[in-house]
Amino acid sequence: MNIFFATTEAVPFCKTGGLGDVCGSLPVALEGLGVRPTLFLPAFRQALESGQPIEPTGVHFEIPIGRKRVVGEYLRSTLPGSNVPVYLVEQHGYFNRPGLYREASGDYIDNCERFVFFNRAVLEAPALLGLDVDVIHCHDWQSGLIPTYLQTLYADRPSLENVTTLYTVHNLAYQGSFWHWDMELTGLGWEHFNWQELEFYGRINFMKAALSQATMLSTVSPRYAQEIQDPPMSCGLEGVLRHRHADLAGVLNGVDYGAWNPAHDAFLPTTYGVDDYAAGKAVCKRALQQEMGLPIRDDVPLLANIGRLADQKGFDLISDVMPRLAESLEAQWVLLGTGEPYYEQMMQRLAAEHPERVAVRVGFSNDLAHRIEAGADMFLMPSRYEPCGLNQMYSLKYGAVPIVRETGGLADTITDATETTLGNGTANGFSFADASAYALSNVIDRAVRAYRRPDVWRQIVQTGMQQDWSWDRSARQYVELYERTMAKAPAMA
Repeated sequence: MNIFFATTEAVPFCKTGGLGDVCGSLPVALEGLGVRPTLFLPAFRQALESGQPIEPTGVHFEIPIGRKRVVGEYLRSTLPGSNVPVYLVEQHGYFNRPGLYREASGDYIDNCERFVFFNRAVLEAPALLGLDVDVIHCHDWQSGLIPTYLQTLYADRPSLENVTTLYTVHNLAYQGSFWHWDMELTGLGWEHFNWQELEFYGRINFMKAALSQATMLSTVSPRYAQEIQDPPMSCGLEGVLRHRHADLAGVLNGVDYGAWNPAHDAFLPTTYGVDDYAAGKAVCKRALQQEMGLPIRDDVPLLANIGRLADQKGFDLISDVMPRLAESLEAQWVLLGTGEPYYEQMMQRLAAEHPERVAVRVGFSNDLAHRIEAGADMFLMPSRYEPCGLNQMYSLKYGAVPIVRETGGLADTITDATETTLGNGTANGFSFADASAYALSNVIDRAVRAYRRPDVWRQIVQTGMQQDWSWDRSARQYVELYERTMAKAPAMA
């Protein structure tokens, strides 16, 4: 089974979010199951400066973009710890830039042109590089034209006979929407600018094209696959998603336990596992309190949040409850992240007003993120929507009990601690449904009360630490999905 990954992010080459974690880890897990994955990435400046060994292949190509022809070259590397080949599509004018998709003032104005070039470079690769492919696994809008190209401009290529496509939506809110005159750049005729293919409210929409034309569709959690079929989570695309619902599957992302495991995490002051977590977390909690300038206290819960300070992540809810709880609740708070200036300034102001209870670090540090997971008692993720989420799964492994809103992958991974779930041993965190400050405040109160009952808290922590959210589980589901996708090839040939 030969699988091409068409993606713009893969750790350790380049990353802006969870897409990079998925495409850096899933192919390695698939290789362990006998699949032959191959990655295709743009040769972004971030990738070229990643420190990974990258060498030229000497294979050049030309792609028509509108009325010009643009030359590129394939570079080659491998994913660390594997034999998975990585081909980087080099075109300095398009990809050798400070950002992957945008600059300070907004998205790059030629993003349509850049990713048309990348999509077509992936499809040129089998013939030019002598590679076999059964399924092209396309990720997010940046590879959204590949399914359409396979049925149009590349339909007669012998190297692409019976190739099928799986299109994975990582975040439906980002769709790749461009003005209609960019149709000339795609090389596709205007007959494809219609409501069943590329057109969406008078504009070209890469994601709409993929949702309409890909052989199979997937999202990064079962709950999210259901949520995106109805407003407001559908972001206007409910029509095509409902039409394709039989071809839509949800597969949870996995965790790379090689990188995220307190039993052998080099970033921690001490390691620990499920059997000795209490002693290990106590050491990590004190070290974190000291590092963040908080009083060293074993008797109060430490609540943490890592990530983007934005409404999507529920920061409007956090900003509503934190000022009051910072004064009234016997607890400590640690936040690490960047985002909207309003929230950054508000959190910094709270830390200045309550230095004994609130510590904020604006920015990102992978090392510190690991230490926060290990030192925190609870991890807060009140997202308004969350296609999958990874931090709640990291938190389970580190014994930082998640407090989440019941949406997307958060709903698929966190079982609320109730009398019933505590009784049957499935409780691994706390969740709430209503996206309101009142509901968030109540669930935090429930979690703090449970924290003060050592036997109950121990059960919740140990249940979470023992669960398996590894890529091995997810990879097996993807193998089944690839098989379903390949089974559709004869009907489409």
